[in-house]
Parts: sequence; C-alpha cells; structure tokens
Amino acid sequence: MSFFFFTGQFSNVKFSATSPPGLEPQLAAELIALGAKQVRVQGSSIRFQGEIDIAYRACLWSRLANRILLPLTDIEATSPETLYTQTRAIRWERHLHSSGTLAIDVAGQSSFLKHSRYAVLTVKDAIVDRFRDLFDERPSVETATPDIRIHLFLRGSKARLSIDLSGGGLHRRGYRQSGASAPMKENLAAGLLVLAGWPDIATRGGALFDPMCGSGTLLIEGAMMAADIAPALGRNYFGFLGWKRHQPEVWDNLLEEAVLRKNEGIKLIPPIIGYDRTPLALKAAEENIHVAGLGGLIQLHQVNLESAEIPAVSAAGLMVTNPPYGERLGNITELRELYSLLGQYIREDMAGWTAAVFSGNTTLDAVIGLKPSEQYPLDNGGIACRLLIFPAAKGEKASGKSQAVLSTSAESFVNRVRKNLKRLGRWAHRNDIQCYRVYDQDIPEYALAIDLYHSKGQRLAHVQEYQAPAKIDKHKAQQRLDEALYLLPELLGIPADRLFFKLRRPQKRGNQYTRQGESGRFFEVDEYGARLLINLTDYLDTGLFLDHRPLRLSLRGLAKGKKFLNLYCYTAVATVQAALGGAASSVSVDLSPRYIEWAERNLKRNQLSLKKHVLIQHDVMDWLKQAKQKKQQFDVIFCDPPTVSRSKRMQGSFEVQRDHVALIMLGMSLLAPGGEMYFSNNFRRFRLDQGLKEKFNIVDISLRTIDEDFKRRPGIHHCWRITSLDDS
Repeated sequence: MSFFFFTGQFSNVKFSATSPPGLEPQLAAELIALGAKQVRVQGSSIRFQGEIDIAYRACLWSRLANRILLPLTDIEATSPETLYTQTRAIRWERHLHSSGTLAIDVAGQSSFLKHSRYAVLTVKDAIVDRFRDLFDERPSVETATPDIRIHLFLRGSKARLSIDLSGGGLHRRGYRQSGASAPMKENLAAGLLVLAGWPDIATRGGALFDPMCGSGTLLIEGAMMAADIAPALGRNYFGFLGWKRHQPEVWDNLLEEAVLRKNEGIKLIPPIIGYDRTPLALKAAEENIHVAGLGGLIQLHQVNLESAEIPAVSAAGLMVTNPPYGERLGNITELRELYSLLGQYIREDMAGWTAAVFSGNTTLDAVIGLKPSEQYPLDNGGIACRLLIFPAAKGEKASGKSQAVLSTSAESFVNRVRKNLKRLGRWAHRNDIQCYRVYDQDIPEYALAIDLYHSKGQRLAHVQEYQAPAKIDKHKAQQRLDEALYLLPELLGIPADRLFFKLRRPQKRGNQYTRQGESGRFFEVDEYGARLLINLTDYLDTGLFLDHRPLRLSLRGLAKGKKFLNLYCYTAVATVQAALGGAASSVSVDLSPRYIEWAERNLKRNQLSLKKHVLIQHDVMDWLKQAKQKKQQFDVIFCDPPTVSRSKRMQGSFEVQRDHVALIMLGMSLLAPGGEMYFSNNFRRFRLDQGLKEKFNIVDISLRTIDEDFKRRPGIHHCWRITSLDDS
C-alpha cells in the first residue's frame, strides 16, 4: 500500500479516485481529460497528481468516480492499539477545527480487526482524544454533512486514512427524488453510456433512446453528457466545504465555469427519448428530469416494447437500456419473451442505430439472439452484469441472425454438436426416447452439458455450463460461452426462447439442488409412456435425471406384483415407472417438501393412487430406523442418495461416503427374501466399503446403467445390485 501523501502543500498533490468495478480504464481516461497528471490504475482505484483545483474539478466533473480521496498516511493495523496510536499521531488539527464535525467511512477488510465498526470507533476515539488533549475541546460526529469525512481503507495488516473530498459517493448527483424499481447508480449509468460510445454519437447529433427507461437515469446522464453539464452541479454538499484547507476562490471559479458551459451546452442537446410501460416509472422519471433542470428536453412516453416504434427523430443514434434480468424483478418466463422481443426489435427496427443492453442474466442475453460486437463485465449492486454492444446494422427483416465468422474452436463445437445430433437422434428415435443428452464437454474449451427435451410437439434445450477452473481465463471462457449460446438455437433447430441456460457451480455442502429462479413453469415430457413434469428454470436440476433412464426401465420390468421402496426419491420418477410396471404398492421417501409435492404431481399425472403409492416427507435415515422397528419389508429397493445433505428438518447431516454403510445396512434390513436393492450415487470419488461384500452379494452394474447418450461420461454415476447372501 505504499503511496505518496499530502504534506500540507498544494503543489503537485497526490490524490486517489475510487471506481465502479470494470470502469477503471474509463475513469483513468476521464481524469486525464480533466487535467490530472501521473494517472495510473491500481486495483479499483486510480492514482493521480495535480493542484487542488484538479481534485475539485474531479469532484464536480467526474461522471464515473465513486469518491475523490486525499490520502494522508498508511498505518499499521495489527491491533486496535496500534491503529489508535498511529491515528492519534496524525496532525488532524490541520484539517479540522476542534469545534467541527466529522464522519468516518470504512472499506476493505483487515486480517486483525474483524469488525469494521470497531475499527471506525477506534479511529474516532484517537482523533477526538487528540483534540481534547490539545484544545480541551473535541469535534463531534455528524454522519450526514460533516466538515470532513474520513475514509478508512483496511487491507491485511495495513490501514490507509484519507480525507474524502467528495464527501460521499459522487453517484449522488442530487436529482434523484424517487426511483422506479431497482434503479442503477448514476455513475454506473454514465459508464454504460461512455462504453457504448454516446459522447461521440451525441457530438454527431445522434439521438438517445431507452425503450425501458424506468426512473430515467440513463436518459438524464446522457442528457448531461450531451449538454456539457457538470454531473455534480446540482449537488449541495462536498467533503471539502468545511475542510480547513479548503480554497473557496478556486471552487467558486470552477462553479462559475460550469454554469457557463451548461448554459451554452443545453442549446445543443440532441433528441433524447424514453419509453416505459408503467405510469409509476414515468412519473419518477419526470420528477427526476425536472430536478435535474432538464424539463422539456427529454421526451417520455408510456409505451410497451411490444408496440414500440423507433422514434422518428434521427436516422442514427444509441439505443441503451437496462431491462429487468430476474435477480430482483420480473418473472423469468415473461423475461424470456421480453428479451426475445428486444432482440427482434434491435434486428428489425434499429437500422443505423447502435444498441447497448445491460443485463445480469446470461440465459436471457442468449434469448436476444444476436452476437454482440463488444461486451464489458460490470457490477450492479453486487450482481455480476455485462454491457452488450450491438453495432449499427442495416436491419434484418428476416428471422435469421447476422452471420459471424467463427473461430476454429467454435467450428469444432458446431461440427461436434451436429454429429452428435445426427447419431443420437437416430438412436433416440429407434428406442422411443424423448429426452436425452446431445453434448457433454466433448470439446474441453466448451464445457457444456446440453440436454434435449420434447414436450407436446416442441423441442426444448437445457444447457449447463460447468464452472471453469481458476486457471482458465475468465474472459475467454465467457467468449466461448457467448459463442455457444449464440449458435445453439440454430444448431438445435429451436427458437432462442426455448433454450434454458444455467451455470453449474460447485454446490455448497448440503445445498445440492439450489434454487435458481421462481418461474414455477413446468413442461410435461414422456419417458416410456410415463408422463413427467420438468422445470427448466427454477433449479439446477430439472426434476428428471436423464442418466438413470436405463435403471428406471429395469426397475419397471422388475416391479410387477412387488412392493417397491424409493429412498431419496426426489421427484419419484422411478416410483412412477415401477407403478406403471405393475408394482403392487410403493413407498417413496424424501426430506424435501417441495420434491414430495412434485412427486405427487407426477403420480397424479399418471392416474396412480396415492393410497397405493405412498409419499413420505421425512429424513430417510430416521424413517429407515422406524421402518426396521415396524418390520416393514419390500421386494425391490431403489436408493439414490445425494452426495451431501444438511437441513434444518433433519438431525445432524448426511454424507454418502461417510454414511453409506449404515444406509445400506438399514435398507437391507427391510429387504424381503429374494428381494434386491439397487444402490446408486453420483459422487465421483465414491468408494464402496469392502466390508459390505462380506455381508451381501454385491454386483457393480454401473456400466449396464449407462445409456448411449452418457457413454462419453461413464463415471456420471455408480450403481450396485445388492442381494442377501441367502439368495446365492
């Protein structure tokens, strides 16, 4: 954290600007344009030098910075005592009157100070104690508009103390009175416009258009850029106004210059138009525009995207929008339709315009159906997002996509998917298989699993990306994913809105089937005559484990006239198959109420009696102990436990490697004479306890339970047939 610090002289002062993630190069360029010297990017901050007027100018004119800081010193933060002592040694009386007010903000993390709030209190105590000793008077804390705002940055064993000249986040321009749902910060909005090339487009007289403008942040920031309005001109508080070293005449001159530039620039503002479907959002936008002093300069209209037409105000311009993307707002099914419509709108109606879409959902990005020329990873309120740029096009009334030159690896991916589709399609047709896997990391650079589902005459695709190892370049991995998602709808012969994408991350312990969304939309598919419900949006898994298809068919053939037990039944697809195969009765047990409800829907869909085929929501291990005491018996037992399970609804936890012996012993205690148990799991490093082979007949049938579409990954699950030694 070595740096250069303020010495009390205003010649060649060293400053720091903090940046929104992903906008560091743009902020550095902005500071250079404002006159900063020795500009360099260091992590998420920009170091620069200049006179005090440069810092003031950055506070007034920077559209991208979070804060402008005046670093004072680095100090040790190995304990509260060292933090206190070194903070107290700083000559705070140079910066603050003893009767003044202060506030302290903290960022970062310390290896030694676990609670940031305690670090803030330690710094505050050190400062006020110094003043009390020197002047018999101490400054007071004022969190809203203090005379000085101190910025404490913690990293490892170090701490940096700075004066926050901006007085808090510069994204607070002063115009936002109210917001529609989920507004973005003003400086992030400005960053999107810079990345999309709006300053150049505005200079050429191009228009700005946001078809889903919400509270109008993008429109207002775009108007201020085009009209040469200082973004902080409407802000009435800065962190230097009560600072003892403040230079009022320098600041007043900058304000006077900014007012003159606004008065001239506002005469040249190009057309700026916003649409939104909700009156509430437009009311918020109108209020914000009025407070920003831009009333009458931005046009607002209540229009749905479905009926929107490109504003007939300019032959060229920038369409920029931040549509909902499912993290906070919007039903995922509706959003897919919205993004598909947005892609059609860009493709067919935006001839001559550049389009920029800011989104935090890769699945929805793919539904747009266009390949961006540029994309920028950014962050919006802790959500990883991307700005996608689609360059000005001639317009394509046809449904086809713009043709892109494929990379060598992309061509290999396309060829492999086509080859698999042809081979596996014939195999699936011969065997009456409606749902199958067509690609599974066949090419390492494209680490995807692609499953096809046929539902009532329509083909659906479920695409999962396996998280790339840390050694793989994230940008290259993202580029390949974007290529794949762009190409797949055409390859698979489906509309983009029938492709469902998920990122398969390593799951937290006990969190194997993490909820992904809340659409509640189910599709019906067929497996050997069984009618089954799948969900392609809400969970990582769909409700149907395709790799177990052959085993379920075997269970169906074994079940006639027998009592069937399904442990860790999930959505009870194996139970449905056993019941359709003529099972006399069945019991299915799972801890999850959601999956028991899903299982009930599957049974009812096949007209199967819930009295004959019982569903039990309970911890499996506990239920087995109770069933053993009751001396229940079953002819066929299927047990497919998760790798790890933890829940508030169970005592303790379950780990398949640790607990499989106890699980199998309990299961076999319920097996009727001549019965058989099928034990399966998908833990790749699983090793069956060899002692079990002394107690039971155990045959590894894993390879026999792998169908043609999973032969590329024979280790996707393990499976054993277990019978009593008495049945030898």
